[in-house]
Amino acid sequence: MDDSVAYLILAAVVFSIGAVGLMVRRNPLVMFMCVELMLNAVNLTFVSFGDDLGDLGGQLSVFFVLVVAAAEVVVGLAIIVAIMRRRPRATADDLSALRG
Repeated sequence: MDDSVAYLILAAVVFSIGAVGLMVRRNPLVMFMCVELMLNAVNLTFVSFGDDLGDLGGQLSVFFVLVVAAAEVVVGLAIIVAIMRRRPRATADDLSALRG
């Protein structure tokens, strides 16, 4: 089996785990980690395609995805921690009350 195919299969498995975790779990922190897992699977796919094509575009795409993910972590974790401090047992269903 070619290395790039193995990396793509691994990325598909990791993305599937993140997607199932996002749909099944109701804890906002766990859902946030599942989204990060899905982003890392996409990064692995970008690197695999970049290596297979002999192009640095995959690594460049990963750099931008990591920058966006870092900004998401800063803002998202701050919001989730603030909510969890006010309501320790908050679920994603409870967050609909924040709409106003």
